[in-house]
Amino acid sequence: MTGFLRRRAVTSLLPLIAVLLGVFFLARLTGDPANLYLPVSATPEQRQNFIEANGLDDSIWVQMWDYLGGVLTLDFGDSLRTGESAAAMALRAFPATLQLAFSTMLIAVVGAVVIGSWAAYRPNSVADRISSFLSMTAASVPDFWFAIVGVWIFAVSLGWLPTSGVTGGMASWVLPVATLVIRPLGVLTQVVRGAMVSALSAPYVRLARSKGAGDLRVVTHHALRNAAAPALTVAGDLMVGLINGAVVVETIFGWPGIGKLMIDSILGRDFAVLQACVLLTAVSIFVLNILIDIGYALLDARVREKVSA
Repeated sequence: MTGFLRRRAVTSLLPLIAVLLGVFFLARLTGDPANLYLPVSATPEQRQNFIEANGLDDSIWVQMWDYLGGVLTLDFGDSLRTGESAAAMALRAFPATLQLAFSTMLIAVVGAVVIGSWAAYRPNSVADRISSFLSMTAASVPDFWFAIVGVWIFAVSLGWLPTSGVTGGMASWVLPVATLVIRPLGVLTQVVRGAMVSALSAPYVRLARSKGAGDLRVVTHHALRNAAAPALTVAGDLMVGLINGAVVVETIFGWPGIGKLMIDSILGRDFAVLQACVLLTAVSIFVLNILIDIGYALLDARVREKVSA
């Protein structure tokens, strides 16, 4: 297992470096921060003082070298907007994104297992066709469209839920979680249903039935465990997408997560905060992929042998 983790760390190093360099250069294409933070009437001396104070007077290569050195020491500099440490701002916002992502994935996994197993137990039945239609529809609905429609119906028209923010208690979670859960629930239901249909028709299931195992035990103890491996892989990919792609949902609902902080940093040309957010997100995705591989190995003995080799 140690050798596997070491190999994964090495293979992930180059993509991580590419992400670091990419965000450094792309962030600077957004424009000169002096044009945003200084008034139009600012004198050349004021502009020069601003540029020197924020280390923008050095060449792009010197700035890149300082940036990479700061990454090694986890020092990304200070925010242009607030003067606060960029790393502290990213670390403060990240738990809100993780809470939203994990809550969403928990609901999606539980719902997919229940609906997918129910549909697979009676393939081609009315229940199977209805669940397949609804899951395919859910997997096709764009997040931003569902979010906007949800705000219009349940927040503006009916007034049942808050439009944004987290001050409304648990009610503030309903629309963001519902928006994020709809696509993973649809995709995972299809995956679980397909894997369960294959598992329920396998010889070991017929053997269990011949020994007198009940339907519930056959589904939960025999078929579901063998169908969990492909579902885990897809769930991991969807989880990565939730962490990496919650930008739109967090922006629409004013959720104080790292996605919204990224957007605010781009609009404010706050290079240090943007770089800290991207690196934190990239590292979390790398760790999550490692955990998915370990979980897959625990479920599948064949994969476990390869990992241990």
